[in-house]
Amino acid sequence: MNSSLPYRPCVGMMLVNMDGKVFVGQRLDSTVEAWQMPQGGIDEGEDPKDTALRELGEETGIAPDLVNIIARGKEELFYDLPDELIGKIWGGKYRGQRQIWYLMRFLGTDEDVNIRTAHQEFRDWRWADPVDLPDLIVPFKRKLYRDILHEFEHLI
Repeated sequence: MNSSLPYRPCVGMMLVNMDGKVFVGQRLDSTVEAWQMPQGGIDEGEDPKDTALRELGEETGIAPDLVNIIARGKEELFYDLPDELIGKIWGGKYRGQRQIWYLMRFLGTDEDVNIRTAHQEFRDWRWADPVDLPDLIVPFKRKLYRDILHEFEHLI
């Protein structure tokens, strides 16, 4: 692994519906059967909360007025890419991501979700039980998902 590369600044969104289930999507660019929560890079000078709402709209079609931000993670969480992916994504500039996570309550209905956006990232989506999240994600993000779940589970 190239430890001289920085981490990409990012946000992640744990979007929870009224039944306590979490939004997960299957990435378009992945061939593995993995599901993930929405996430995205913070633009230069952009406020992380604004990034979270923008990325949520870009990836799920959900408008900002259909979510209530319940919590922001206490600290940034990090993950490293597997060696075989370093240099292949994000222009080879990063070794992984540092993420600020937000817990959001979804106030809308399933009809308000539209993953076929201009910036489409998911080929499919569903609501998942929070305890299943670490088993749904790619292996190199499992610890991160366990940490997010541990921090937010009492608020879901």
